[in-house]
Amino acid sequence: MENNVYEDEIQLLEKEIKLLAEKYDDLKQESTFYSHEEILTSIKLFQKEFQGESKGECPSDLKAQLESLEREMSFLMKFTGIHFTSHSKKTLEKNENRTVQKHRLSGNCHSLPFQLEFQLLETQNKENVSAVITDFNIRMETEEYSDLSKFVSSTEKHGNLLLFFRSLSSYAEWYEHRRCTFLHFKAKYPDIVALPEGQLGDYIILRNPKLPGFELMIVWKIHIDEEGRTTPVLDLLTKVPEQVLERKMAPFENAPTCFRSMLLLFGIETAIENLIKVAGLEKSIPGLLTRGKMEELKHHIEILI
Repeated sequence: MENNVYEDEIQLLEKEIKLLAEKYDDLKQESTFYSHEEILTSIKLFQKEFQGESKGECPSDLKAQLESLEREMSFLMKFTGIHFTSHSKKTLEKNENRTVQKHRLSGNCHSLPFQLEFQLLETQNKENVSAVITDFNIRMETEEYSDLSKFVSSTEKHGNLLLFFRSLSSYAEWYEHRRCTFLHFKAKYPDIVALPEGQLGDYIILRNPKLPGFELMIVWKIHIDEEGRTTPVLDLLTKVPEQVLERKMAPFENAPTCFRSMLLLFGIETAIENLIKVAGLEKSIPGLLTRGKMEELKHHIEILI
């Protein structure tokens, strides 16, 4: 009789120890914070410690594995542009057939910050293990990145984590390319190119300092649909002085159509630079307007467009 009592108490203690151990693991997981740099530093530190313990002799296979891991991590970070800055998880439910964990992820994709929260439901039977994402919540400044808002809403609805990262990587790459392109032309043609919304804006203004009222606006949107397909969309808007409009200059009237043709023929950078050259005809445009040599001015524009 006494033995049965002891056995019951031992089983209760074992269960309590198991629960406490699981809670302890959860607490450790909740405070997890590993940046890319910290992981690489930890790998190098481990290498040094291991070499010290083995008196400078590190097994070649282990050293090769660590170096391979470091290379793969660096490659993935550069290839996708995704850098995770923190991750935490908490077990909400766990039994023999079912586990529910809540995850929090933070990071950057190129220059775009993101925060994710979701629950991972894992179910196991005799044949296989399945995992489903639920309660998916994406936190991004979608008001600042208006093209992303519909995609984010759709991704949250369907809980597609892989699609989110794949499409975000493509979108952020175009976003970074647009920013660098605008900055490049601003630095190269500071008197002509203006960035009214700064380097993160989606348009630039081209002005001729010697021709007041003449403006070309290049709008560069980055469209991403609900299925994550990313497409750059560029267009041209013109603001031309009345004296030019009165003469019905076809090159200016057809400039948006010509710009779209140049995009197809030469690509984004060349098309934009040709427009900058049109806007920067510092000697030709004012002089030709005052002397009335409109045909010669048309010729200059048609050569570039």
